[in-house]
Amino acid sequence: MEESEKEAIREASEEVSHEFKSLINTKDLDSLKQLQLLILGRLQDSNAVLSHFNEYSEHCYAEVSNDFSRNTRLLKSMKTDLDYIFQKLRSMKAKMLATYPDAFPDDSKSEILDQRPDLEIPS
Repeated sequence: MEESEKEAIREASEEVSHEFKSLINTKDLDSLKQLQLLILGRLQDSNAVLSHFNEYSEHCYAEVSNDFSRNTRLLKSMKTDLDYIFQKLRSMKAKMLATYPDAFPDDSKSEILDQRPDLEIPS
């Protein structure tokens, strides 16, 4: 390219950039920058608060997770024990009815199925 062509291209690009600059109001641009900085500050504050909350939640979970595990094991053990007790009671009642047919009133002789909900099956 010749020097005159390069100069013409440079002048044209300067003219185009000058036209673009005249389309943008500097006050509006400064206002947008201020709003962006304000939003950035709020987002950083929110991020700090959420980080603190996550740390606090993690600490609280660490404190209670052992209790939850222990209580879950205890409840499962209690359920097993109660199931065993109810099974024994049913078998004892069946033996008593077989041995002493009039030991229970007539309405209690009917077979009553176990109507306790099974907590292990999601409802």
